[in-house]
Amino acid sequence: MERTEETSGQEQPRKVFVAGATGGTGRRVVEKLLESGFAVKAGVRDVEKARASFDENPCLEIVRAEVTEGDAKLAEAIGGDVEAVVCATGCRISWDLLGPWKVDNLGTVNLVEACRKVGIKRFILISSILVNGAAMGQILNPAYIFLNVFGLTLIAKLQAEKHIRKSGINYTIIRPGGLKNDPPSGNIVMEPEDTLYEGSISRDQVAEVAVGALVHPESSFKVVEIVSRSEAPKCPLKDLFGSIAQR
Repeated sequence: MERTEETSGQEQPRKVFVAGATGGTGRRVVEKLLESGFAVKAGVRDVEKARASFDENPCLEIVRAEVTEGDAKLAEAIGGDVEAVVCATGCRISWDLLGPWKVDNLGTVNLVEACRKVGIKRFILISSILVNGAAMGQILNPAYIFLNVFGLTLIAKLQAEKHIRKSGINYTIIRPGGLKNDPPSGNIVMEPEDTLYEGSISRDQVAEVAVGALVHPESSFKVVEIVSRSEAPKCPLKDLFGSIAQR
């Protein structure tokens, strides 16, 4: 399997399962994985709709996977041919105040438990900065307040993170700043957990970091926070991950 220069740091997983593959970030993760030489199993709610969203690719398989339906069905969807999982799910803002808890907490927990059922040992979660905002003294931060108004979204994500960290699975938790659909306009800044409380980043760069986490062992068992800044120097992901200590 050919590798780009960026993805030559270690042996790649043969196939990666992406949950939330048709979302704004998930779709970019799928595309970046395919560009980087991975095979992808895309977990989606609506298979037919998803097929219309992606170009045909022999390395892409699309399967139905709903994270809220329990770990047994997810384990069946993931199957035995996957070596890593990327969770890019997220609950859209709505008046269903239980939505974030069902998707961002219980849904992620279901996905972790499904991984344990089928023996997957590598898990990448795309979370958010400010998930631990209360402990950071950011309880009055407008972004923290806004994201928790509709169903305690950040608190739900934090509980899911805690479950992952106790699961025994080799994890990387990526906490991006505000997500932008625009192409990157700056370079990636990576900091330790509970450090960043403002800033934004292109979804393309989030996908780049997620794929990089699968490649570089320096990302193992770490929580990283990322934003993009125009004045930041461009650094290899290997070095960025290496600069973050494990906790």
